[in-house]
Amino acid sequence: MLRLLILTIILTLHLQAQYLSQDEAINKALQYHPDIKRFILQVSSTQEGIKHSRSDYLPQLHLNAEYDPLRTYVLPQNGQFNTIDSDGWQAGVVLNQKIWDFGKTSSSIDASKIETKIATLSLADAKALLAYNVKLQYNLMVVQRKAVEVRQKDLEAKEALYKQSDAMVKQGMKTRADSTRFLSAYYVAQDNLSIAQASLEKARVALSLYIGEELSPDVSLQEDILLPQPKKEVSYNDIQSSNPQLLGAEENLHKSALLYESADASHYGSIDAVASYNYQDTLNSYDTTLVGITLTVPLYVGGRISAQAQQAKLAQESAKAAYDSKVLALKQEVLALQVDLARYEKTIEAKKAQLEASKETMTLLNARYKEGLSTYIEVLDATALYLNAELGLLEAYYSRGVINNRIDYLQGKL
Repeated sequence: MLRLLILTIILTLHLQAQYLSQDEAINKALQYHPDIKRFILQVSSTQEGIKHSRSDYLPQLHLNAEYDPLRTYVLPQNGQFNTIDSDGWQAGVVLNQKIWDFGKTSSSIDASKIETKIATLSLADAKALLAYNVKLQYNLMVVQRKAVEVRQKDLEAKEALYKQSDAMVKQGMKTRADSTRFLSAYYVAQDNLSIAQASLEKARVALSLYIGEELSPDVSLQEDILLPQPKKEVSYNDIQSSNPQLLGAEENLHKSALLYESADASHYGSIDAVASYNYQDTLNSYDTTLVGITLTVPLYVGGRISAQAQQAKLAQESAKAAYDSKVLALKQEVLALQVDLARYEKTIEAKKAQLEASKETMTLLNARYKEGLSTYIEVLDATALYLNAELGLLEAYYSRGVINNRIDYLQGKL
């Protein structure tokens, strides 16, 4: 009983390990893929940037010390100057507190906060893009696996037709042309099967790389993802309100405006509170203290502040152009998706009807061929028509799935 229980547990775990749903593949990719880790680090980096910007509003405490083993001191005595060589040292602390810098630091802090939002939106876009790519490879595996099954059945059908025609040739009921033509079709079907198997293997390898683990060639997949799904209604307004890239471009526009304000405020300087204590031991020992307020206004710094402000202004205009460009590109893509989605809905209905009709035609012509009422050319044409209809329906399902997944990506959905 114990051995049976252990065997049952192992078998259950094995069967569970052989099944991979689409959501599981996405979750594994999000946990493994280095791009996601890189964007997470960028978010953490921008959060540290906020602390860096805020530090200008916090007290700045500095310790300074100096020791001179040899120093010349000048002493006036009776109208003359005498010099003495001796050592000396001094130590002190200086405390600075910014009071007001005309909005330079506050604008910089707000810009840093927006930078964190942008990094978070970039992370969301990277996750959605990774999920989109995983869905493509997962769906491609499902489609190619079904295509392999179709190609395998086609190969078996061509082999059966060849054997049937070859037997009829031996009985004198058909010519050698019938047999050789079916043999040629068999080899073509064999080649097409190899192509489908290679495409399936490439999709499996690509998906394995995305999720960071080797997938078994016989792994069970979620095949119902290609079945008819509720029709997606896509509109630009819905996507505009949730598209991470567009939201990021909009936030970047706000950030560039704040950085311009911060750079422009540098012209006015800053007001600071200063306090210091210093102890000096040279020829004499004494200490000094200072408490006061300083005003620093840059009168001339070689044009550096003006150049920085102009750069920030140009960056703001560039951000506006980038945002407008992103809006146009998104509108164009949404309109194209709307057209393609409507087209594939009609294509699927047409392919379904074509599949039913071609199946009936193929069955009829196969029966007529056995009775000598149709030619091998008609049989092969009917078989090819049925095969193309079956593969065309799979392709239409896959293409519609790609569009639906693209819509999810544009909306930032996983």
